[in-house]
Amino acid sequence: MTDGGRFRILAVVDDCTRECLALVADISISGTRVARELDRIIAVRGRPKTIVSDNGTELTSVAILAWSDREQVGWHYIAPGKSVQNAFVESFCGRLRDELFNETLFGSLPHARAVLENWRCDYNTKRPHSSLGWQTPLAFAANWHGPSAQWDRALSRFESLAPCPIASDAQITSNQPMTLLPPAEKRGGAGQR
Repeated sequence: MTDGGRFRILAVVDDCTRECLALVADISISGTRVARELDRIIAVRGRPKTIVSDNGTELTSVAILAWSDREQVGWHYIAPGKSVQNAFVESFCGRLRDELFNETLFGSLPHARAVLENWRCDYNTKRPHSSLGWQTPLAFAANWHGPSAQWDRALSRFESLAPCPIASDAQITSNQPMTLLPPAEKRGGAGQR
């Protein structure tokens, strides 16, 4: 902040829809506070099967372990130093740093909270994502959450910690080959000279 003070942020991102569900700013954030914020999100969005996080003290606290057990929500901690295991959130936080923190001076904690909420709303409602077929996170979530049966089927596919693709083959817009095999030339196939 402009007075030299610091604040922390709890960022909650839905890996499926890419929505930023919360940006909580405070001087310190305890495990109890994280649990309270997760309860607030669950009241609106429903209970997730698993939460993925780093090993921050507020996320490994007794309060979070008790909350996870009470709410029957799995909790997966990424390996220390392996931020790529939580790539969606890491990418989101990088964008937040580049677009907001590197460009904004915060006069107070209420000012920071207001700016963060405006940025979160803009991110969810006005920014299309290539991974969502160039829809905004909010539009994708509205289309995805539509029929309850479709959402339930999709959630049942997440039996392991590795996420399954949520788009059908018809929705994939990548121009990259859909195979892990090397080109025919490298395999000694028909195209080799």
